[in-house]
Amino acid sequence: MTSPAPSTDGRSARWDEHRLARRRELVEATLRAVRRHGPGAGMDEIAAAAGTSKTVVYRHFADRAGLYAAVADRVDGTIIRGITRAAGDPHFPAREPRDVVRAVIGAYLHLVEDDPEVYRFIVNAPIVPPGERPQGDVAAGMTGRIADHVATIVAAGRDDGVDPGTAHLWGVALVGMVRAAADAWLAEGAAGGGGSADDLADALTTLAWDGLRPRR
Repeated sequence: MTSPAPSTDGRSARWDEHRLARRRELVEATLRAVRRHGPGAGMDEIAAAAGTSKTVVYRHFADRAGLYAAVADRVDGTIIRGITRAAGDPHFPAREPRDVVRAVIGAYLHLVEDDPEVYRFIVNAPIVPPGERPQGDVAAGMTGRIADHVATIVAAGRDDGVDPGTAHLWGVALVGMVRAAADAWLAEGAAGGGGSADDLADALTTLAWDGLRPRR
């Protein structure tokens, strides 16, 4: 006689859904705290923004590095959606490849301009103590995912059959250049210190597309 399959524990499923929803709420609360208090917002400010205690936050995230990683994933998704909308469908590009590159760079810089405190929180990760930091660039995971996505967009806009390895390196180089320029731009006051996000996007597109060849 075949024994019946075990039934799904509805209470367990509901608890999993509640836990995921609570994690999302805490991530959003972290973003609110960072926007209000700056990238150095600590666990006290985050717990206050969530209307709870630090103990509850730690219950959902093992440590500050875990909370940072969840926030980075959230911001990562926002940036990728932004550059995808700006570039259009990567499999059916409707514009010239140079225009797609300009759109991708501009979308990234406008997201930095619109949410500078969150950007600084992600790239500098002041909330993560030294003992919990990975070796190297703390934001490398996010930057790598964006670079992979940009590589797909750029490669789809070319008709010379660029190989995936080269496309990947192009994506890494492009995102690295834009990120370094964005960091310097913010440090100099962003649009308040001179050029706008669009001005910088135009300059970086010229550098990425035309290189440093002198104009004649």
